[in-house]
Amino acid sequence: MAYRNQEKNIEKIVETGVSKTMYPLLKIMILGFQAGAFIALGYLLSIRVTAVLPEHLEGISSLVGASVFPIGLILTLLVGGELLTGNMMAVPFARLAKKVPIGKVFSNWILVMISNFMGAIFIAYFFGHIVGLTETAPFLAETVYIAEHKLEASFLQAFISGIGCNWLVAAAVWLCYSSDELVGKIVGIWFPTMAFVALGFQHVVANMFVIPAAIFAGHFSWLEYLGNFVPVLLGNAVGGSVFIAGAYWHAFVKNDFHFTKKKQKARPVAKV
Repeated sequence: MAYRNQEKNIEKIVETGVSKTMYPLLKIMILGFQAGAFIALGYLLSIRVTAVLPEHLEGISSLVGASVFPIGLILTLLVGGELLTGNMMAVPFARLAKKVPIGKVFSNWILVMISNFMGAIFIAYFFGHIVGLTETAPFLAETVYIAEHKLEASFLQAFISGIGCNWLVAAAVWLCYSSDELVGKIVGIWFPTMAFVALGFQHVVANMFVIPAAIFAGHFSWLEYLGNFVPVLLGNAVGGSVFIAGAYWHAFVKNDFHFTKKKQKARPVAKV
């Protein structure tokens, strides 16, 4: 399977990050909605396959659920979608390369966050609540158990869990970009994503589905959800922008004169 080296991959990610900040509003909202819905569908699938397993298979149940959840990120990256946690890695790379202003980074995150929420809440309400996929036994109990576990975390615990999550998710996105082949992309996405789910780390977009699904079923409140949303969002931002984008920019690019020089030469010059 073809695999780009680190410098080539960073170059591709920088170009991708720049292009993401230039999308028109309608495109961002559509692709963000799709990504939120895809992640929610992956989580819904995980709940449906794990809730029916007996309690004494808890370890196996976690692994099974984690194994099917990555379908959401696979669909987002290969079919098309703008996912907040992925953009928390790609767009900061473009900023580190001085290709986009800091305002563009945050405006992109805000628009993608809103559209991701719309997609995730759509699945939670219409598929989970109206169709009943998260509100019939034993799926309701599983949904409420997951949401309760997430809401019980303290601010610090949720923040650190968010870092761990997007450290792995951003690595999955990195691996996807590093391959030109479909199988390589799927394998690269699958294992880091499966790892974060099996470890129980918190993903802000996944939580946009599972916690509202429990709220629609009459459990918890939107205020309780907000107390979880903020630290997980911040943790995911740190995991993607610091532990992947910042770390690898400083490791492979910042002090590499040849890479910088090459990038400058490749920049087109406008004719007057």
